Amino acid sequence: MDLIITTFGTYLHRQGEMFVVKVKEQKQEISSRKVRSIVITTGASLSTDAIQLAVEKNIDIVFLDQVGHPYGRVWHGRPGSTTAIRREQLRLADTEKGLRLALGWLLRKLDNQVEFLREARQRRTRLSAALTEKVNALLELRQSLESINGELDAVRSTIMGFEGRAGRTYWEAVNLLLPENFQFEARSRNPAKDEFNCLLNYSYGVLYGTVERACILAGLDPYVGFIHTDHYQKKSLVFDLIECYRVWADETVVGLFSARKVKQDMFDRLQNGLMLNKEGKAVLMGQFGNYLDEGIRYRNRNIKRRDTVQLDCHRMANDWIGRVGSDEDDRDAGVDSV
Repeated sequence: MDLIITTFGTYLHRQGEMFVVKVKEQKQEISSRKVRSIVITTGASLSTDAIQLAVEKNIDIVFLDQVGHPYGRVWHGRPGSTTAIRREQLRLADTEKGLRLALGWLLRKLDNQVEFLREARQRRTRLSAALTEKVNALLELRQSLESINGELDAVRSTIMGFEGRAGRTYWEAVNLLLPENFQFEARSRNPAKDEFNCLLNYSYGVLYGTVERACILAGLDPYVGFIHTDHYQKKSLVFDLIECYRVWADETVVGLFSARKVKQDMFDRLQNGLMLNKEGKAVLMGQFGNYLDEGIRYRNRNIKRRDTVQLDCHRMANDWIGRVGSDEDDRDAGVDSV
């Protein structure tokens, strides 16, 4: 489980092998064996004993800012593998194989989006024609992306151009799935201009933390990207890989609107946008956590949806250094069957 702290003034400390969460006069004890990560979304206090327990149990502590982006993490500091993986990562970034990897992540993103819209079309028959038009447009853009060849540096702008067109088409389709009073004009960030983008941005922030953790455990360098270029303090590989999993956030947030679980009192008004408040975070994180923990069939095994990120990163790292994937490799990655 993820231990998520959303209440201002929460105090987290240790008692033996237990985490103790104290909010005013209320206390809750949680076994460290049940905790995967600790996510702190508001002002809270941690004892050094609690931090030590987290380090001992390989539990990362992630701090999220007000829009859900991880701005810091307490980690055990032990590398996930040898430096051979990172050397190969640097080498691949300038090769044809690097281009194919980068395109593969974007094509997977498009495939996920098309599948999501097709499933939505089956439930929303009145939108069938409009959604079909958007799906066909995405499929055409997919063909254009798949046909790109050359060195990554030379074609990066072309790739980003196709991705931008695909994004506009996709969000136009998603907008049709929302209640009319919650439809949005365009994607907006920092801060979000509407309720949909506010929820989506926060859930993407949670995904960033999940992908970064998987990269670190697999021995990948989060800062060495392929599509997203290297910049100081920019986790380019995380930005690349998250494309494969963004649809999880999309499905969760659209599902909240469809189930009429989104209320105006889940948001605080800012001068130039919206911010998710404590109540909104609780609703979103509960729904998203359940979605990520759902058991699915993936690569011929039953695992939690969130664990597929770790499995993907671990297998990719093994491929780069010529190590054949196996069930033993999956155990090394910390991926268990459910």
